[in-house]
Amino acid sequence: MFITFEGIEGAGKTTVIQGIAKILEERGSSVLVTREPGGSTFGTSLRSLLLSCDSDLDELAELYLFLADRAQHVSKVLRPALDRGDIVLCDRYIDSTTAYQGYARGLDQDELHTLNTIASRGLKPDLTLVLDLPVEEGLARAAKRRSLLQSDAEARFDLEKLSFHQAVAAGFHAIAASEPQRVRLVDAARSKEEVVRACMAEIDQLAKRL
Repeated sequence: MFITFEGIEGAGKTTVIQGIAKILEERGSSVLVTREPGGSTFGTSLRSLLLSCDSDLDELAELYLFLADRAQHVSKVLRPALDRGDIVLCDRYIDSTTAYQGYARGLDQDELHTLNTIASRGLKPDLTLVLDLPVEEGLARAAKRRSLLQSDAEARFDLEKLSFHQAVAAGFHAIAASEPQRVRLVDAARSKEEVVRACMAEIDQLAKRL
């Protein structure tokens, strides 16, 4: 199974993925937890460029760096793991490109779809869980995270205008409405335990269908 997790900044994806991985491993499954950008050795270098507050990237340059990261990630990490029979849990994937670079940056959606398909070699998730919560709450969580870490090292998107984050959230909602069989909205304003349970219920339903 290939499961991706999406959402605005501060949605809690990393924490939820860790909780789900623990449950699946306790059930005896082989699980790979990965992320974009940065899920491959090459991607780790790109991640610092893409998320650093010091990087002044052109919109197209930003897009192509994400696509380069994805191409390497699919080839070197995702496909081999799926071929081994692992359950893959990925923090962000093609839908983030659609929401961030399409809905928020305003790049052409048809072109993005074509480029996403090329970079991913057509690999689509079996299930995408969008952790959904109000934009203001997500940004507050992200600010708290930066404060605890005492670092803005990967905060370039956190620091975008409110309208940018609202457009990202609207993008995820539009994606979920257009692909209801694949994409599920999960209320992320609840406790971590409740969100993990809700996500596991969706994963268990997927397992029954496959």
